[in-house]
Amino acid sequence: MSEHMSPESQQPTDESSTASAAASAPTPAPAPFPAPAPAPRPAPPSPASMKPHPPTGAAAPQAPAAAPAVASTSATFGRVADDGTVFVRTPDGEREVGSYPDATHEEALAYFARKYDELAAAANLLLQRVVQTDLSVHDGQEALRALREQVAAAHVVGDLAQLDSTVEQTATALKAKAQVEGEARATARAEAAAQREKLVAEAEQIAAQPTEKIQWKSSTARMRELLEEWKTLQRTGAKLDKPTENALWQRFSHARNGFDKTRRSHFARLDELHGEVKARKERLIAEAERLASSKDWGPTATAFKRLMGEWRQAGRASRHDDDKLWARFKAAQDSFFAAKDEIVAEENKEFEANLAVKEQLLKEAQALLPVKNLGAAKSALHSIQDRWDAAGKVPRKDMSRIEAAMRKVEQAVRDAEDSKWKKTDPELAARAQSMVDQLEAAVADIESDLAKAREDGNEKLVKELEDSLKARRAWLEQARGGLQDSTK
Repeated sequence: MSEHMSPESQQPTDESSTASAAASAPTPAPAPFPAPAPAPRPAPPSPASMKPHPPTGAAAPQAPAAAPAVASTSATFGRVADDGTVFVRTPDGEREVGSYPDATHEEALAYFARKYDELAAAANLLLQRVVQTDLSVHDGQEALRALREQVAAAHVVGDLAQLDSTVEQTATALKAKAQVEGEARATARAEAAAQREKLVAEAEQIAAQPTEKIQWKSSTARMRELLEEWKTLQRTGAKLDKPTENALWQRFSHARNGFDKTRRSHFARLDELHGEVKARKERLIAEAERLASSKDWGPTATAFKRLMGEWRQAGRASRHDDDKLWARFKAAQDSFFAAKDEIVAEENKEFEANLAVKEQLLKEAQALLPVKNLGAAKSALHSIQDRWDAAGKVPRKDMSRIEAAMRKVEQAVRDAEDSKWKKTDPELAARAQSMVDQLEAAVADIESDLAKAREDGNEKLVKELEDSLKARRAWLEQARGGLQDSTK
């Protein structure tokens, strides 16, 4: 296909590159022309401006080059026929490229060679981007497709075989890059699937907890965090294939929905229980408020103690309600006991005098110990007890102490009486002898069993029997002592 161009439609796009290409192109004419030295103009140059002009006097000033350029040999792959038609040599033979009217052969070759150089530069740049940058395979394939279309439709002069080789190198590099990216995507998908599986497994573990063991606040917060982590992975992580993603999401969603259903059911039951507890506590409050003004101190204090026990057993209402209910119950209770304490404080003034009397009686009673004359001690204690009862109540804070001290004296007198009776009891010696006989028989049996265990080498049984024998012998000694006392 011939390419015939008008000067307006085929103006060079870069004066310096055109001049360089023209200077480096081979000269088919017998006498070579010097390379043109273009001067800057406000308008784009025409083909006529590219024609060489003979030097006139001093050489025209050259525009400074931005950087040293490598001389192009693209023009050596072409020729210009006498009629101005430009041909390019290919491995399959020559091929017509086009023509450049009103231009020399060198200018025509330089023009088509420059077009090749631009196309080859674009091909090399694409190859470098594919090999050396992070250009995606998709973008690279789109660029390669466009490059192939340009190469197929190009009318240029240059090493077309090398250009085709560069295109194929780019295609090969894209295939390799596609394989690497595919493996990377597969690895990333596997890692993403593992991350999603971890989230799903944790959600299922939370949902599978026994209801009575679930920490609702922390578990609910963690479920929300898992959902946010899922969204983040879905937004920023590798994309999963639809079947895998759908399967994982269904499991994750099922776990979340199951947990939410359990949570709603739990709190619905909890609200119901809270309502029942609230009703029970309101009944207790009503009774406490009725008793708050009672002056029957003893029975009412006992009633409040019972109400407190029932309050503890009633359970807990919601935190908001329970605090208010307790405040009402405690107010009624405090009202009663505050009034009672005022009365007790008045009574304590009287009871302090009673305490002084009983302290003196206690000293008198303690002087009876140890008991030497049982009859005299009993008679004196009876007199003390009568005066003790007549003394009246003592302050509550001293009641346990003073009563316990008197009980100790009374017990000592009773013990002395019991001891005397046992010594004079005719059946005591018989009972003591029977106990001694039983213990002696038990000791003999254990000794026999112990000897047999030692013969058998049963160390565990030997240890047990030795401990038992030691205890029986101690009891036997005590029984023999009691027998001697009863026969005196």
